[in-house]
Amino acid sequence: MSSPQLGQKVKVHYTGTLEDGTQFDSSAGREPLEFTLGQGQVIPGFEQAIEAMQVGETKTINIPADQAYGEHQPELVQQVEREQIPAEIELALGVQLQAQGPDGQVFRLTVIELDEAVATLDGNHPLAGKALTFELELVEVAA
Repeated sequence: MSSPQLGQKVKVHYTGTLEDGTQFDSSAGREPLEFTLGQGQVIPGFEQAIEAMQVGETKTINIPADQAYGEHQPELVQQVEREQIPAEIELALGVQLQAQGPDGQVFRLTVIELDEAVATLDGNHPLAGKALTFELELVEVAA
């Protein structure tokens, strides 16, 4: 049996945890994650691990932040006057907002601080700057 090749669809069961053991995602109780190798549909470290596996194999991998969602970038944290945010948007800590950049690209911002006048918004992925651990099982490789 050989490892999957770039361009092949794979199905993977996974459980992702942080360094402190907190689970942030899992396919348990759901269909396995299906994606095509080499198309950037999953984080680089996850994809590289799958490329080296055989169908039916399970393994635990540790992915450093730079192979996951990247390092936390302080320049993506910004303070916005609350009056600049539409009144119908309910602001609270942890709420995720969508914004559109000048090029039309949509990105998510998470409210990380809030006071009467200013909302501090973080444009980093919530898992940026974090090393991730995944328990993986390669379920299937499409022919």
